[in-house]
Amino acid sequence: MTPEEAAIAWHDVENGAYDIDLDVWHALAAAHAGSEPVLDVGAGTGRVALHLAGLGFPVVAFDTEEVLLRALEHRAEGLPVETAVGDARTMDLGRRFGLIIAPMQTVQLLDGPEGRAAFLRAAREHLLPGGVLASAIAHPLEGFDASEVDPPAPDFGESGDVWLVSRPVAIRDEGHRVALVREREAVEADGTRTVEQDVIHLDRLAPKTLEEEGAAAGLQRARPVLVPATDDYIASTVVMLHV
Repeated sequence: MTPEEAAIAWHDVENGAYDIDLDVWHALAAAHAGSEPVLDVGAGTGRVALHLAGLGFPVVAFDTEEVLLRALEHRAEGLPVETAVGDARTMDLGRRFGLIIAPMQTVQLLDGPEGRAAFLRAAREHLLPGGVLASAIAHPLEGFDASEVDPPAPDFGESGDVWLVSRPVAIRDEGHRVALVREREAVEADGTRTVEQDVIHLDRLAPKTLEEEGAAAGLQRARPVLVPATDDYIASTVVMLHV
């Protein structure tokens, strides 16, 4: 695989199977999007954006990774999807939205309170009067080590002739954040096997804290929405903030 193909493939393997939250984003789009597109922050290869667009909701898919958005654009042919590359903390799209969503713990990837504050201010500037920002957070994030307990089930996928396995092996406590450690194994058609580790850091964040940070940015809280746990995924809370 090329580096670009690998980035897309691993993103799909580790995120694509999660669908328990899709009804939540659909319901929010139906209630709040109005005539404007939904802004999907942290859209990746389009897990949520393509679902909403397939239901007829125009979407602006925003992400830091241009390579992932190129894959999204290819998959979105004929659907009402636009893409924009940038950092959520400094986004300046020159338009406003009735609904901004940040699925899959995107708001926990912003490097702490200052990063979240910048994002919340930017989101506030992109909301129409009465508009809503809906951000999913996972909590509590409890540590584990695969050498001591049974880990969650691995994720499987393929890219061309390459078979991919991503195994969660640890969640390490780092105080204000946790490190999610995965072992990525790629097996090629000739049997060649490569294994590497990938680490993602997530800020520890409680719903009440995000609501308080939203208030400091000029946003008001509304009733949050719970996304239930499954056998493979912990529960998350969609924090609702509005203008």
